[in-house]
Amino acid sequence: MKVVTIIGARPQIIKAAAISREIANNYVDRIKEIIVHTGQHYDSNMSEVFFTELNIPRPDYNLNVGSGSHGVQTARMIEGIEEIVLKEQPDYVLLYGDTNSTLAGATAASKLNIPIVHIEAGLRSFNRRMPEEINRIVCDHLSTFLFSPTRTGYDNLVREGFSEENEKTFTPDNPGIFHCGDIMYDNSLHFAQMASSRSTILEDHNLVSDAFVLATIHRDHNTDHEESLTAIFKALMEIAKERKVVLPLHPRTKNKLQELADEDFCKKVIEHEGLLLIPPVSFLDMIALEKNAKMVITDSGGVQKEAYFFNKPCVILRPETEWIEILETGMAKLVSANYDKILETYNTFAADKKVKFPSIFGKGRAAEFICAKLFSN
Repeated sequence: MKVVTIIGARPQIIKAAAISREIANNYVDRIKEIIVHTGQHYDSNMSEVFFTELNIPRPDYNLNVGSGSHGVQTARMIEGIEEIVLKEQPDYVLLYGDTNSTLAGATAASKLNIPIVHIEAGLRSFNRRMPEEINRIVCDHLSTFLFSPTRTGYDNLVREGFSEENEKTFTPDNPGIFHCGDIMYDNSLHFAQMASSRSTILEDHNLVSDAFVLATIHRDHNTDHEESLTAIFKALMEIAKERKVVLPLHPRTKNKLQELADEDFCKKVIEHEGLLLIPPVSFLDMIALEKNAKMVITDSGGVQKEAYFFNKPCVILRPETEWIEILETGMAKLVSANYDKILETYNTFAADKKVKFPSIFGKGRAAEFICAKLFSN
């Protein structure tokens, strides 16, 4: 069996590690994986470092697409992916999540009648103004195999017309839907021990476990609007008066802060004693920060989950989330870019001594389940 895996954004590179690891351990003579990197994330700290640090197989192809508008970027990817799929003639094209790389891979593969495998299927924010929502819906409805990390995601697929009764052999007209657990939970379990022994991020920045807050900001609805971006940074600076806030600064956020905010405000952010701005960190360093933070404040879907994996309350800088389950546990709360809500939720979580994190993301064996289903079809 030959599988072409499409990756492009930093989280997809990490997610792909779990499937590549399962193939290497248990299917080395039965499944051949061809990895295509679209180049959607082109900064070395946002992409290249992960292949080295996590021992992920290096891409067989790199499209080097880089930045651009949604249309331009996606079109370039479709062109490059189509050429590779025609050359390789895979049995499946495997896609992750909801990025432009996902949409491009789904479009190219479906036009060439190559069955699509979508990992993280069924997730919905129910906000079609988000490009990611469009990408995930389109990919799901073009896919042959749909693997959902949560029961909620699986139920979303059923509500959209996917049948639970379909049986193999699965095809685009007879797709199979499965609740398999979260593939990032596989990776978090696998890499957590490695992070403990190899990451020096805490020592490098004199950070004490449970004495700092980890924050990440990158989504356009926060970064591209001065009012939102300013409100978030004002809240972080207020929190930083009593507890250090560590913010690995996404290139987009750094650029937009300089473009949108006035010079005096930027200076206050940069010079604030309790706000530690650092460059984007490696995956192992990120795990170390998540494991040792008191709390996480983020607009990232992946970081929301990882916070939950490591039993950390999460303040979500979005009006909605695909990960409804973590909201239902009470260990995460939506605050959007509202200054008052950010501080209120931070204070509530900081004072709560009875946090509970029930198991909702499986048992860390999603990659095993996925490969077994593909090989038995």
